[in-house]
Amino acid sequence: MAETIDELTIDWEEDGVLTCKEIDKVVLSKGAWTTILFRYQQWDKKKEAYGADLYRIQRYQKRNGEYQKKAKFNISSPAQARKIIEALQGWLD
Repeated sequence: MAETIDELTIDWEEDGVLTCKEIDKVVLSKGAWTTILFRYQQWDKKKEAYGADLYRIQRYQKRNGEYQKKAKFNISSPAQARKIIEALQGWLD
């Protein structure tokens, strides 16, 4: 478990292969509940290469000095990401 926000990652390794590779992250909120937006790629075994960029919003709760993953939302495509951006821009304008 991670003790600091900097240690939080979605990198995941299986059998010596980094199957989920974090490219970037943006901390959306800090505190007892922390929200992070991740940009990442997943390893495609058939193609032996990483796929297109994907996005995930993940929530963590800090308990007993450690962050625990509580919820996640995967943005399934660039089109869905653009719709989320458009909706938020419309609400905030």
